[in-house]
Amino acid sequence: MTLPSDLTEIIKQRIETAIPNAQVDVMAGGDRHYALKVISESFANMTQVKQHQLVYATIKDLMSGNDAPIHAIDKMDLRAS
Repeated sequence: MTLPSDLTEIIKQRIETAIPNAQVDVMAGGDRHYALKVISESFANMTQVKQHQLVYATIKDLMSGNDAPIHAIDKMDLRAS
């Protein structure tokens, strides 16, 4: 999988595309680990599990396989606006 060098921007763009009007912050950790903060009114009527599923669905291909560019999301802070 070939990706631009700034994977944090790719992650941010994918989440913003899937969840319009979301405020997204992506922080890179070490060794392919990331932390996410997403604030969206779309989360208002969703369970926490559904919120996580929605966000993970946007990046699942980036987490698939042995050479995946994302190894883990260490922290996911999701909030309804």
